[in-house]
Amino acid sequence: MQPPRPVNPSQIPGDDRENVALRPRTLKDVLGQDAVRARLEISIEAAKGRGEPIEHVLFYGPPGLGKTSFAHIIANEMKVNIKITSGPSIERAGDLAAILTAIKPNDILFIDEIHRLGRAVEEILYPAMEDFALDIVIGKGPGAKSMRLRLPRFTVVGATTRLSLLSNPLRDRFGIQFRMDPYDLRSLEQIVSRAAAMLNAEIKQEGISEIARRARGTPRIALRLLRRVRDYAQVRADGIINGRVAGEALNMMEIDHLGLDETDLRILRCIIEKFNGGPVGLETIAAAINEDSATVEDVYEPYLLQLAFIKRTPRGRVAMPSAYEHLGLTPPPTFEQPRLI
Repeated sequence: MQPPRPVNPSQIPGDDRENVALRPRTLKDVLGQDAVRARLEISIEAAKGRGEPIEHVLFYGPPGLGKTSFAHIIANEMKVNIKITSGPSIERAGDLAAILTAIKPNDILFIDEIHRLGRAVEEILYPAMEDFALDIVIGKGPGAKSMRLRLPRFTVVGATTRLSLLSNPLRDRFGIQFRMDPYDLRSLEQIVSRAAAMLNAEIKQEGISEIARRARGTPRIALRLLRRVRDYAQVRADGIINGRVAGEALNMMEIDHLGLDETDLRILRCIIEKFNGGPVGLETIAAAINEDSATVEDVYEPYLLQLAFIKRTPRGRVAMPSAYEHLGLTPPPTFEQPRLI
């Protein structure tokens, strides 16, 4: 089994334990996601002014961008309790019913990976979100009776990385929806600087920029890289993180200046060197680098697409000129840009 990739945006063992203390607790602590923060601040203040729970909120976007952190921030700002669960862990309708009956007034129920809820579970959630009621069936067969239990007003906060897999009836029940986008370099630098101070790590601006530049626009990756660089600096550089030390540590981890690791580069070399730049099918790429095709599509490709290093076509994946340049290769003549007249 391969060790977890440092640049994997999904949570890996150790992340949750290490990052809880580094999470922002209020909206004022949030760095980046300015549009989300501004809209959320208005919704929270309006709900508090009316003395009501905030509307149901849905966060969607790639992993590692702070969806869970925003759920905790909403609870802190509203000064209410938060109950945390996930779509895969709610296997039966009875599991959700047990959670809902324990809800207190104004509580927040955070459901991570909400797109993975089963259809039977969703059917229980609909009236709970819309009418604050729980419909249960007592008994079986002709003698079965339906009973409706009233629930206190509460807020469901959902998080998903696959909005397209969320059913329309469930998605429509979220009155507030936010798309989480990758962070810009300045925001990531602020996040790294704040986290370094909380970790009591001595870091220079060059070190901050080096880590932020290789974090692929994702705070979770930035914090993970910061911890790895801190360990390297402690052993090899008297604990001081400057640009050179950060670069050496990240190079040792085989993460280049754009945040690409060895697997990313293998995919690019596979398309360019083995298949003449494409087009080549996903299954063929996966077989050539000995990876699962779903892993290639869901884990590796998104960032390569974001960098415009590859593109998807009906015939397969094609390497773009920027990918050739990144590998120090010359793009084929068909990619030459027309001259401007």
